[in-house]
Amino acid sequence: MLKADDQFNVKHVLAVAALSSDCCTLCMFLCLAVCLMYITMPCPHVVFQVLREAAEIAQLYRDQCRFPALCRADVGPVITSRYGGQYCNVYTEWTQRDLERNENVKFCRQYIVFHDDKSVVYSGPSGNCTEIKGELLSVDSPSGDMKAVLRESTIKGEEKQFLEIWHKNRKLKCLNLTTLSKHGKVYEDDQFGCMVWSHSETHLLYVAEKKRPKTESYFQGLETGLLADEEETIKTDKEETVLGQQFEYYEDWGEALVNKSSPVLCVLDIESSNITVLEGIPANISPGQAFWSPSDTGLVFVGWWHEPFRLGLKYCANRRSSLFYVDLASGKCEQLSSNSSAVCSPRLSPDHCRIVYMECGIFGPHQQCNRLCMYDWYTKQTSVVVDVVQRAREDGFTGIYSSMLSSRCWSADSQRVLMSCAQRCRKDLLVVDTSTGEVTSLTSQSEEGSWSLLNIHRDLMVVSCSSPNCPPDLRVGFLPEKGSESKMSWVTLEETQPQADISWQTLNFSPPPEEDNSQYPGLDFNAILLKPKEMTAGSKLPLVVMPHGGPHSVLVSEWILSTAVLCKMGFSVLLVNYRGSLGFGQDNILSLPGNIGTQDVKDVQFAVDSVLKQGDFDEQKVAVVGGSHGGFLACHLIGQYPEFYKACVARNPVTNLSSMIGCTDIPDWCVVEAGYEYNTDIHLEPAILEQMLNKSPIKHVSKVKTPVLLMLGEDDKRVPSKQGIEYYRALKALQVPVRLLWYPGNNHSLSKVDAESDGFMNAALWIIQHLSLYQLCHCHIEASASLQATKGKLIKIGLCVIAKST
Repeated sequence: MLKADDQFNVKHVLAVAALSSDCCTLCMFLCLAVCLMYITMPCPHVVFQVLREAAEIAQLYRDQCRFPALCRADVGPVITSRYGGQYCNVYTEWTQRDLERNENVKFCRQYIVFHDDKSVVYSGPSGNCTEIKGELLSVDSPSGDMKAVLRESTIKGEEKQFLEIWHKNRKLKCLNLTTLSKHGKVYEDDQFGCMVWSHSETHLLYVAEKKRPKTESYFQGLETGLLADEEETIKTDKEETVLGQQFEYYEDWGEALVNKSSPVLCVLDIESSNITVLEGIPANISPGQAFWSPSDTGLVFVGWWHEPFRLGLKYCANRRSSLFYVDLASGKCEQLSSNSSAVCSPRLSPDHCRIVYMECGIFGPHQQCNRLCMYDWYTKQTSVVVDVVQRAREDGFTGIYSSMLSSRCWSADSQRVLMSCAQRCRKDLLVVDTSTGEVTSLTSQSEEGSWSLLNIHRDLMVVSCSSPNCPPDLRVGFLPEKGSESKMSWVTLEETQPQADISWQTLNFSPPPEEDNSQYPGLDFNAILLKPKEMTAGSKLPLVVMPHGGPHSVLVSEWILSTAVLCKMGFSVLLVNYRGSLGFGQDNILSLPGNIGTQDVKDVQFAVDSVLKQGDFDEQKVAVVGGSHGGFLACHLIGQYPEFYKACVARNPVTNLSSMIGCTDIPDWCVVEAGYEYNTDIHLEPAILEQMLNKSPIKHVSKVKTPVLLMLGEDDKRVPSKQGIEYYRALKALQVPVRLLWYPGNNHSLSKVDAESDGFMNAALWIIQHLSLYQLCHCHIEASASLQATKGKLIKIGLCVIAKST
């Protein structure tokens, strides 16, 4: 852009024009003045100032990483002081990215809460934070007198697991589970893993990998130089070995559950230190999410069928499973729930009479609207408390979409169940009356967009809440009596301040008539729009579009590090929940299978076009970013709208369903989302593979012009890296600008601190580069190119005229 202090600026030209004696000269100089004014005036499309320097972006990212996230809370026993007051301790665990150590650090902090059983009288922290190291699992006994801890340590280069039992202020026992060799590694994940005290506090239940036999080569030890009787003596002293099976293949449960193949239930006798691996569980069942039955007579658990083969289980709630009970005395195993559904999160009521759990259909979409079911322990009857919701009810309730209930979710009177659940793009706290099925929201009227239940004990709830512009805080409050939920009151234990420079809003969309789904008509969807709060008058914002993965997932209005940093850099960010997302009813979910690559793509583009019409955004500076199915959509968008998006970032994207099906841990996903029914013995006809190809981004790759940044995890079992490499090679062949980042040791989520931080920095700089945010607005560039030449010619003429006139 030309500056106002150029040698011959507007004022100079007008001054000369005033001295002109003839009309031709006057007109010439007035023309020159107009040209200069056009060049120097503010452009109506000037781009909002975006942070561009890598060092400044890195510092901003580092600053925002200092906000920790809550991952756990426990409520201790009630203590009565000598003055008659009641209080309890609230134990919390947090995680925070440590960029110097390249790891997520975990730390704990405790708070003291004085109350009168109905309201909080006083609360505050009791001590500072303490980092937790090497601890995989921990749980207090029901009385609070004892604590069990699973710890992992590296000794002389070998990883070992220890089970510790603490009593008040001392360590009572420490068992080296690796040396005892009763089983393999203990499961610490939230899919199978558990660590539960018996009601009597005499035993501890946990889940571990089944012990595998020691294997040797057929040729190992054949020529030892020992006599036959000496070899026999050594063999009797050694663990029994199996020959020729050291390269045996063991299936596992896929993404994020690698090396977890055959879980077993294990019980530790606290007094004798004896560990028993339970028998009696059917061989075709993998047990997990276990707990003690009433009176400690047996164990209740979820069992997943793993025949004829295992499929990926993480984020796949539709795997065939059932509720089981194994009696410890007889060893008999009994099935408690349906044989043809998928269940998870069984939770025993405080009065030990009822078990609630979630249930959905098998196969089909991986995430669906759930039923909340209840099993009566004494009548052996099962009832549906809340059924699947096809469309939003009149009161706005859209159904239950929780992937996991809190470990404690019952009210003290064993009548109500609490859960965090997506309702459209909010995440609310819901209360379910198990006797009537009535559902009430505790938070739907709050300003905060996302609420997570961490624990409820004796009706004292511990929650975390956040918004797109406010990091998570910690609150407590007592559950109001039935019918008084609107009187809910919260006390903040750990407060965070909203980011004053970020604004956000929810936008609702109805697709145009030609894009309505004929089988599921009348569905809508929404998006969350983040913008910098302070904007220069007349400026235009660059826009980053982010559709979620899944596709049956949802982006709720909560704190997300990457979107917050982008917004603080000067970008607007659009998070799109297209039709097929969770939280809008089961019909919304079912509308997408068979329509991927069209319905979801058009929904995203419709949302973007609608937002651009607001006038605050530069249509020439739009980027798209997505991971997994979000990457699938990003690659589709740049292929179907090749002139629209100026930059693309795709993390572990699905690019070709027909080639993905043979190497992913979720082959059923490829079949179902392409519009077909899946079964384990499905025969892939050419027509099915052709349909998969036609619905894939690779189908449109020849039209792509947008520069693409690919990020791939080396250990991704969900969307194997071959998908990204296939797309990378296609773009290279077409000479489309493309760059590939390869992250060793990372799986589908790319969530290790070094990969996450590096990925963000490279994505931000890629967008800045290809949105040309280093340059002038396109209006000024074009004007400067043409008018600069005109200015030069007119100035030369003007100089000649001035010379002649003088």
